[in-house]
This record gives sequence, structure tokens and C-alpha cells, in this order.
Amino acid sequence: MTRATATSARTDARRTLALALALAVTLLTLVSFPLDAQQLSTAGGRVVIPRATDTVPLPHARLVLHRVGRDAQGPVDSMVADRSGGFRFRFKADTSAIYLLSSRYDGIEYFSPPVHTNPARPDTAITLQVYDTSSTTPIAVEARHIVVPRPGADGSRPILDLIVLRNDGLRARIAPDSAHPSWSLTLPPGSGEMQVGEGDVSPDAVARVGDTVRVLAPLAPGQKQLSIAYATVAVDGKLVFPIGPAETPVNLLVEEPGARVSGGALALADTQVIEGRTFRRYSGLVPAGRSVTLTVPVGPAAAARRVLIGLVAGLALALGAAAVWLVRRPRRSVSRPAAGQPDEAGHLLDAIAVLDARYAGREAEVPPDEWQRYADERAALKARLEHALAAASPAP
Repeated sequence: MTRATATSARTDARRTLALALALAVTLLTLVSFPLDAQQLSTAGGRVVIPRATDTVPLPHARLVLHRVGRDAQGPVDSMVADRSGGFRFRFKADTSAIYLLSSRYDGIEYFSPPVHTNPARPDTAITLQVYDTSSTTPIAVEARHIVVPRPGADGSRPILDLIVLRNDGLRARIAPDSAHPSWSLTLPPGSGEMQVGEGDVSPDAVARVGDTVRVLAPLAPGQKQLSIAYATVAVDGKLVFPIGPAETPVNLLVEEPGARVSGGALALADTQVIEGRTFRRYSGLVPAGRSVTLTVPVGPAAAARRVLIGLVAGLALALGAAAVWLVRRPRRSVSRPAAGQPDEAGHLLDAIAVLDARYAGREAEVPPDEWQRYADERAALKARLEHALAAASPAP
């Protein structure tokens, strides 16, 4: 082989190798991109706003994708919706975190339900609804649960109060200033320290002025849960719980055996014995402007003191089950079971609340075997409650 022929052969070999490498890179690119794309989650849908006659798209709304994980949380991505309110995010999802979308409108941030992150099933039908605002939209009370334990050694009672608020309008109720709240509640006379528990209203947006609790947070259409715990003492042998300007369904649990309940159409529903503590449950509608009055015996307390923080911690554990049950109740009515059929969901919910009021937040003080019995009993009650709720749900 001549030198020229050898040089030409080497040149052809280099060209062939270069062409092969280029072809390999192209093939890898074509193959790897679809494989990567298959691992990306998709979140898409529309931003809408209700008007008088219809719900319409909100063009050019700004959206933010949030990651909420155990160790960290924060925004992941953002974009501006198109002219029809449409949007679509593609992102690599962390299976240990949840993802939410938000859009800010008229000064209020609105969030979507958790996004489905299965790459094989894109979540492309999300409707993120925002609202106009009003300082006069009515706010109703869907239901109110009040738990009244027996008094402690100092004569005070740590009250647990769970309120479900409802906005049936098309606008979010806002507080123009601290003197004109979104909603307010009057506490019983003689109430002392108060704490806001877990719910849909931030503790920072709840203020107390005297015996009045003022909610300053916006209340969007739909339902919001507010939970408060406060210490109170009987005044002239009575605990008086004022009801607001509208008829309210009330569920009252009373531990003290000698107490008498009056007000509205409250009637004894049942009696529950949980870990040696007996609670009577009264349910019914209380007319607007009236009060629920608990007349209690005058004398020394018959039980050891229960600290307020224990009730707040107990509420944090029980609120999920309580919210589910309350939200599924018919609006503006009190469920009345058929003759011979107990209100099982209400009974189980009350049992969980009473159990938590005794044990929650006190693991360090309770013997391990007793704490385990509490945990087992609570788990069993919760499982029965979930079964009762599922059985009571209407067929789709």
C-alpha cells in the first residue's frame, strides 16, 4: 500500500468514526428526552372567577407551584396564565412531598387541592377558583361543638370550642379594619386565657378584645374551621355561651354530672363513658340571639386540674375527623337518626374528643402501658368513624 493510499484510508476511517459518533449522539438524544419526559409530572388547568350568572376564566393570572415536604417547603416554579386562564406546569416531583398551586387575586392568595404527581396520569383538569371581595358578605355558622370538662382544682374549666363557618356567597368576606372583623364570637363571661388551635384560620388572624373574639382573616366562599380553647369559671353558678345573629346547630358535651343545660332546642342525645369519664351530649338548634346556659353545682371541684394546653393538643389530633363529619352534615339542619338508630358518627367523634382531652400532649406524664391503651383505643375509634362516614355517604 502506498503512503498516499494509507493516508486516504486513515482519513476515511476518521470520517466514518466521526459520523458514527454523531449518529450515536443523535440517537441517544432522541431516546433520552422521551424517557426523561416520562418522569415529569404535569399540573394544568384554568384559573376562574365566579360572576353573577356564571364562572368565567381569569386571563393572565399569575400562578405559583409550591412544594410542601417534611424538611423544606417553598415555591418551585411560576408562570402567567394565558388569555383563557389556562396554565400547565411540568416538574420533577418528590414522592415524599405534596404540591399545591396558588394564585393571588385582589390581595388574597388562593390554593388548589394537592396536585396528583403520577407521571403516567397528568393532572390537567385543575380548576383554581379566585373571588372578588366584600366586607358585607354574610357568614353563617354551619355547626358549633363545645366540650365542657368538669372544673379543675381552682374551679376553672378548660373549654374546647370548634366552629365551622360557612360563606354561601360569591365573594370572599374581608375585614376592612380590626374594628370590623370578618366574623366575631362572644365568649362566656368570666373567660380567661384563650388559645387558637389548628384549623383553617391562622392564629395571627384572630384577635381578642375583652370577651369578643374577632376573626380578621378573609373568609372565601365555602367552609372554614376555627378552633379555640379558653379557660372560664362559672358566674353565679352559670356558664353562658352566647349564640350569634343566626340560628346555629350546637353539639354540647358536658362532663359534670350535676350540670343542667338549657337554651334553644337542645336535647340529650346520649351519654358516653370513656376511660372512666362520663359525658352527656346535647344536640339541637339554638335560635339567633339566644344563649346556651349550663347551670353547674356550686362547690369544690371533684376532679384534678386539666391544663388548657392539653385540650389544644387534643384538638389538633381530633380536628381532621371532626372536620370531615361536620362538613358532610346537611346544611342548616341537625341530623336526627331514625328511631332506634344512634347518631354513630357524632358519638364516635365525641368519644375521640373526650379521649384526646384527657391524654393528648401528656405522653411524658402517662405510664407507657396506659399511653399505649390510649393510642390503641383512639385508633380503633378513628377506624370506626371512617367506616361510619363511608357508610353514611350518598352513592355517587
